Amino acid sequence: MKLLFGTGNQAKLSAMKKRLESLTRQYDIELIGLKDLKIDIPQVPEDGDTPLENAHQKAAAYYEAFHIPVFSCDSGLYFDNVPAQDQPGVHVRTVNGKSLTDEEMIAHYTALAQKYKNLTARYKNAICFVYDSEHLYEAMDPSMESTPFIITAKPHSAVRKKGFPIDSFSVDIQTGKYFYDLPEQQVDQVAVEEGFLQFFEGVFKTIQSLKKGV
Repeated sequence: MKLLFGTGNQAKLSAMKKRLESLTRQYDIELIGLKDLKIDIPQVPEDGDTPLENAHQKAAAYYEAFHIPVFSCDSGLYFDNVPAQDQPGVHVRTVNGKSLTDEEMIAHYTALAQKYKNLTARYKNAICFVYDSEHLYEAMDPSMESTPFIITAKPHSAVRKKGFPIDSFSVDIQTGKYFYDLPEQQVDQVAVEEGFLQFFEGVFKTIQSLKKGV
């Protein structure tokens, strides 16, 4: 069975292939991405208020377009003990209706960190899997959340990495190191692998039962 991961990001596709390697081999599944289709990809608005709403929008739209099993993921940034008006959620780059540049994001979030005396943050992740027109599975569980980290008021002194401004003021709690100073694969792991593995284990078992008519 071919399974479409609803992303055009090849790094994310490679990471997911590695994460699910044992399961895709066990169930004879070929994991592909949007670029592998080599056809026009529909634009999905992703205007939901939660990661789960956005993941659902994407997976439903891609299934409607291609009619093959597909899953999509989405995430949002959340702070501990911070009121709703200062929670970015899924709108990490948009503040008061304005899309921020990398430098504007650094200024905005370091100001929040100064206001709250640093912030304990985490990414909340969601997934939606559409097998066919009658079977849809989705989750946004704590087991899929990232490890908590610190957002500090003092950004890293290094040259900025374009497109990754949040990493410049994000600090790993265990090591005290900025994300800029961590191995790339450690920063890329925005979700706890166990949560996604548990989700797919359940879904793949269910699909096997559907195929056997159980």
